[in-house]
Amino acid sequence: MNYHNRSNPLFTLINAIFQLDKDWVSRITMAMIVMSLIWGMLGIIDALMARIQEASWGLTQSLVITSQEYYGSITLHGVRDLFGFAVQLEVALFIFLSFRLLNLQPKAKWFLNIGFILFNISFMLLEGPIVAFPSFNDNYFGAEGWYYLSPLGLPGSSQYVVSPLWYFGYELMDIGTYIFVIWLIYHYYIASRGMKEKLPIFAVFALMTSLMIAIGWSGELAANTWDILAYYHITGLDVIANQISWGILWHSIVYIVWMPAIASMYYLIPMLANKPLYSDKLGRVSALLYLIFSNNVPIHHLYMVDLPASIKIFEEILTYAVVVPSMMTFFNLWATVKGATFKPNLISVWIAISFAGAIAAGVTGIANGDIAFDSIIHNSMWVPAHFHAMIWFSIVPAGFATLYLVVPMITGKMWYSAKMGWTHMIGYMLGTVMVDVGFMYIGLAGLVRRAEIYPLTPTYVAGEVLSTVGSIIADLATLLWLGNLVLTLLKGRNANVEGLSVGDVVSTVAMQLGSEGISPMRLATPLRGLVHKQVVTRIRHLKLHNK
Repeated sequence: MNYHNRSNPLFTLINAIFQLDKDWVSRITMAMIVMSLIWGMLGIIDALMARIQEASWGLTQSLVITSQEYYGSITLHGVRDLFGFAVQLEVALFIFLSFRLLNLQPKAKWFLNIGFILFNISFMLLEGPIVAFPSFNDNYFGAEGWYYLSPLGLPGSSQYVVSPLWYFGYELMDIGTYIFVIWLIYHYYIASRGMKEKLPIFAVFALMTSLMIAIGWSGELAANTWDILAYYHITGLDVIANQISWGILWHSIVYIVWMPAIASMYYLIPMLANKPLYSDKLGRVSALLYLIFSNNVPIHHLYMVDLPASIKIFEEILTYAVVVPSMMTFFNLWATVKGATFKPNLISVWIAISFAGAIAAGVTGIANGDIAFDSIIHNSMWVPAHFHAMIWFSIVPAGFATLYLVVPMITGKMWYSAKMGWTHMIGYMLGTVMVDVGFMYIGLAGLVRRAEIYPLTPTYVAGEVLSTVGSIIADLATLLWLGNLVLTLLKGRNANVEGLSVGDVVSTVAMQLGSEGISPMRLATPLRGLVHKQVVTRIRHLKLHNK
């Protein structure tokens, strides 16, 4: 079979997916998007395995996978989705849109290529299937916990010792991440030298996010390097200091993955509203404040550790300080759209969900920052409910809004089916709301995180089942979106956006993804019937169980 023959179906598929006939920026962007989606889908499967395990215990008092596989699934879900998917995707979008906005020419392409390779190789080490020597034969060393609270996994400090490939995998991810942001920051520096006007607001947020990554990753890099040295007995280990060091990334990563959502709102909302941003200065100041306040609160994840109360109170104040740029952002964007005509299309609806979702999820974050409230919900399922709400209702919706715009810009193809897009949106939101409500329900009832087995109370069982059914619905909807993406790459009609301004591209794509002729209620009918059937079945089961 001739793989180089352009009429070969395999070549056509590979070319469509990776855009091999496009310029280098488009190719590297598409490669990063594809790899991010691969890790993202694998991470979703990991999460679904954990959901099924917990629901199976509640309904049948049996476990479908081993405990090692269960905890490994939770770990790999966090690592793949938060780093392999979210961080890689945001860097890809920053690269493509920044180069398009600033009309930059890429330099040191080899450097970014190396970062891309190292970053993606790292997840192959972290997931644990690679066996270098018999003594390393541990395919589930991710089961020790995704943020590896030291001294778990370290010889002489833990009964369960993992392969050192786990820590070297993190080290490669750190190197790849720093290559990403160093390359980006260098190009922003070049752009600023050649510009008489200010950097566009999107580029400002992209730059602040790059700096945030560089600062936030420093603590994790130090902690992970320390773990490697402790693994080989080169140094000792101060557990609390190690946790605080790694904790710099704990909170920073929340804003690292949320900042692209804010950048997308600042970028898309004025264009969709056909109005200038209410206050450009307010947006730039808020970007700087996010950078200042996002990296300095690691101890608020360690409120229950025996540390001086004065330090905890100081951290509480700094935690609340990050609310300031958020309020500035919400006011600025609300004032921008005030009085504008809302035209429903997949881009505008997703970005509106992101705006509203950030406010709703952020409220639970303010509650978490309170020391007294944290003493109640610490390490309970309420905590995953909070950060998953921010991910599901703000970060991911902004990502979908941006991808609906960027994919036609990169590929020159219009989206294959607007109807599939609307069905995905309804299914995704319905499913994720069910999961998050279930998490909050059992979290407030006192169920701890990562509870493979738990007391068989109606509250716990109902919450677990609700979350599991919701995750299945959301996952099926996401598969529908992925199918729409593949069909777009293979069969989408020509977009004819070459040479158009970004604003014109937004208008063109938004028009194709509008709601004309599409009834959301009609699209939701099959999903509504499925949910009704599942809920009725579970309620009947619970009633019989209680009797």
